[in-house]
Amino acid sequence: MPTLAQIMMGNPVVSAVYERVWRPVFTRLFSFGGPGTAEYDRAFTAYLARSGDRQILDVACGPGLYTRRLAENLTGDGRVIGIDFSKAMLDRAARGPHPRTAYVRGDAHRLPFPDDSFDTVTCFAALYLIPDPLPVVDELVRVTRPGGEIAIFTSVETQFSKLHTVQAIGAITGYHFFKPHEIPDRLHRAGIARVEQAIVDQGQFVLAHKDQG
Repeated sequence: MPTLAQIMMGNPVVSAVYERVWRPVFTRLFSFGGPGTAEYDRAFTAYLARSGDRQILDVACGPGLYTRRLAENLTGDGRVIGIDFSKAMLDRAARGPHPRTAYVRGDAHRLPFPDDSFDTVTCFAALYLIPDPLPVVDELVRVTRPGGEIAIFTSVETQFSKLHTVQAIGAITGYHFFKPHEIPDRLHRAGIARVEQAIVDQGQFVLAHKDQG
């Protein structure tokens, strides 16, 4: 049965307001209205959007907000593919295309790409809404090329999110609070040795590097 979050993300009305209203407000909520998470998010994205002839996959891309950012400085044959399960979100993404972006509908648990396909694989502000999310981390690693990077922005369990009321809201909406060790541990189990994690207020930013092999 779909969670409330899945139902909302499949709604055309939500997809229409997501980029300009929902996402900026929600990112601010990670810092209780403060700038911390939003500022780190901008810096993290700026690093990942560095120039180069790179192939990037944006998993659970929604309406393409991050997808377009990641494409801004690419050169040569560089491009970004955004993948999402929601048709409404992808329809919205297609209304604001970038010449170096393309969109695919698919399941993050079974990414429709061969092993070692992308230089950078991202999953921003989405993993906490995906049912059974940890196997998705394995998929992010699988499609990343040796020497490539995996970047994740998601929730983290804190004293605030442990509150009974907050946990109840999470259960109703399908929102998952990851324990601080969960994402790094899963990446290590998937064969990633180098994992960097920054916990910023109620969120975490993780950058993992896949060995050259």
